[in-house]
Amino acid sequence: MPLLHDTTLGIDFGTSNSAMAVRQGAGPARMIALEGAAHTLPTALFFNGEDHSTHFGRDAVGQYLAGTEGRLMRSLKSLLGSALLQDKTAVHNKMVSYQDIISLFLRMLAQKAREELGGLPARVVMGRPVHFVDGDAERDQQAEDALRQAALGAGFENVSFQFEPIAAALDYEQRIAHESLVLVVDIGGGTSDFTVVRLGPERMARADRSADVLATTGVHIGGTDFDRRLSLDLLMPLLGFRHTGPTGREVPSRVFFDLSTWHLIQWLYAPRALRDAQNLRTDYADARLHGRLMWVLNERLGHRLANTVEQAKIAASLSDADALMPLDWIEPDLAAAVTSQGLAQFLEQPLAQVVACAQDCVRSAGLAGQGLQAIYLTGGSSALRPLRQALKAAFPSTPQVEGDLFGGVAAGLAVSG
Repeated sequence: MPLLHDTTLGIDFGTSNSAMAVRQGAGPARMIALEGAAHTLPTALFFNGEDHSTHFGRDAVGQYLAGTEGRLMRSLKSLLGSALLQDKTAVHNKMVSYQDIISLFLRMLAQKAREELGGLPARVVMGRPVHFVDGDAERDQQAEDALRQAALGAGFENVSFQFEPIAAALDYEQRIAHESLVLVVDIGGGTSDFTVVRLGPERMARADRSADVLATTGVHIGGTDFDRRLSLDLLMPLLGFRHTGPTGREVPSRVFFDLSTWHLIQWLYAPRALRDAQNLRTDYADARLHGRLMWVLNERLGHRLANTVEQAKIAASLSDADALMPLDWIEPDLAAAVTSQGLAQFLEQPLAQVVACAQDCVRSAGLAGQGLQAIYLTGGSSALRPLRQALKAAFPSTPQVEGDLFGGVAAGLAVSG
């Protein structure tokens, strides 16, 4: 199948969700449907242990939640830059690395592109966070190199990278009529990235936009970190987190942190991890709490627990009301709830770090905040009401503009090519 030489494909491979957009010639970028009519899909794979089939996106999550025997994998992007990326795991009776699993997901995206375009584009621009790994330039470069290799292994050619907040800025630029100085806020599943950039219709045609980017910053905190914080505060105590045992000491906490972290949950189902969890029984004064923990682990319900808190977080933020989390699949009548007030309280610390990074970006650009014409919000987690309130407190005179939260980065990547 021939390469399409006038075509650029933008791929936003996200921690929680992924999207693709295409630009042909000098035309506008348009999104590619990835799952039915949906232009985004969860970055998730499910390896069906019953018929050895592989499923992606909402289909993957749905199969897992329906109780189909198999393995669900999410948040694979979080492994980039870590030693775990080259570790191998059993998939359909074969040992494959996690980098190969990322390549498998990207191969599915390549097939979607072929079906949409009749071939693969000559240029592929992939998004990347400002920092895959905070404070370690070598590991950060290794993460980008690993993602490039995964993309090449999926069949893509001529793969380049663009910072995700810069891509979001280029998408926003298509819709503004006057030159503006904008703080782009991109809050994804794994990272929060910021760019101060000059945008405007007259600047769009310039081949070199480097002078328009005044500053970029990023921090390795995103939606999955918010989920982990809520899980630790609201759900894990029901399984024994912070529970004081018969010796007066708290139950060792590592299992609860891993159970609250999407990409670490699967490790808890290994025989050794299950034995370690079972051996915690003597650390509990309340055997019922330990029983709940073992039920979740033995029945492989960890991802269902993580999905429950993620959906409750979204519901509480969007409705500004309480969101109930029924847990009767663990124990009859067991439940928890996320309140709008509790959401702000539990997320106060990570949100403070995110906002501080945004302020650092503005200071690095040589601004005090008053020079900004807009704060442009993109990324699924930027919809969180407590985040927007925290940004409003930090930049009270700057209007907030909501972009395409899930598709803006992909569209901007296609434009940047």
